Amino acid sequence: MRGAGAGRVRRAPSPGTAIRRARVRAWPAGGRDRGSARRAEVAALEQGIRFRTIFLILMGTILAIAATDVLTGTVGLVRETGSRPLTPAEQARYIQDDIARRWHAWPADLVFPVELQYIGLGRVQQYARRVGVAPEAPCAAGTDAAVGSVLAEYGCRTLLRATYVDQTSTFAVTVGIAVLGDEERRVAASAQLAVDDRVGVRPVAFPGTATELFGAAQRQRNGWVAVGPYIVFSTAGYTDGRTRESVSPEEILHSELWPTAQAIAGRIARALGDEPSAVPQCTQGNVC
Repeated sequence: MRGAGAGRVRRAPSPGTAIRRARVRAWPAGGRDRGSARRAEVAALEQGIRFRTIFLILMGTILAIAATDVLTGTVGLVRETGSRPLTPAEQARYIQDDIARRWHAWPADLVFPVELQYIGLGRVQQYARRVGVAPEAPCAAGTDAAVGSVLAEYGCRTLLRATYVDQTSTFAVTVGIAVLGDEERRVAASAQLAVDDRVGVRPVAFPGTATELFGAAQRQRNGWVAVGPYIVFSTAGYTDGRTRESVSPEEILHSELWPTAQAIAGRIARALGDEPSAVPQCTQGNVC
C-alpha cells in the first residue's frame, strides 16, 4: 500500500483518443519584409555603384581636360620663352622700333654730331661745325604757324633743334627734328605741308657766336626731308645779319648756301633713318 502523500499516476490515453498538438502560427509578413529589405539593399548598392561609376567618369574627364590644358600651356610657354627665328614682319618691326626711339635713346652728340662733312666749291671736302643745341620745344613753338598747325594736327611729340655754321662761318643753318608718333602719322603730316621755302623751322641763335644775328628775318631758304617717324627741317641764312628782303630777286644767293644746308640736314636724317647694323635673327639674340 502507498502512502497518502504519494503522487498521482497519470493514466495513458485510451486507444482511439486523438492526441492534440499545439500549433505554432507562422508570421506571414516576416519573410516578405526580409525579401523586400534584401532587394532594397541590392538596389541601393547597384545605384551607389552607378553613381560612383558616373562620379569616377566625370572626375576622370575633368582631370584629363585639366591635364591637357596644363600640357598645352606648358608647351605654349616653352614655345614663347624658347628662342625661335624671327619672322620677316618681326624683324621689320624691330627696325621700326629701333629707329623710332633714337631721338631720345641716342645722346645729343649722336643726334646732332659736333661736325658734319659736306662738299664745297670745287668738290672740296669741308666740315660744318655745331654751334649749339637748343632745349626741346613744342612743335608749334619752334616752327612757323602754317607748319606748326599741321604738326599739331598729326600729334607731333616734340621738336629738337641745333644750329651749325659752315667751315668759313659764312652760313648759319638750323636743323629741326619733328618727332611724330609713328611713320604713318609722319607720312600723313608730310602730305599736308605746304611747298613754301619761306616757312619751316624757326632759327635758333646762340649769343657770342657767329650765329647771334641769325633770326627769322635772316632765313633765306627753308626745306625738309622725311624719314621714319621724323620730319627733319632745315633753314639757312647768312651770319652777317642780312635779311631775306634785303637780297633782291636779281641777286643770286651764294651757290654754297643751300647745298650746305641740305647736306647737313640730309646727313642727320640718314643717320636717324638708317637700319641698325645688326638685326637679331632669333627671339633671344642670334641663337635659335
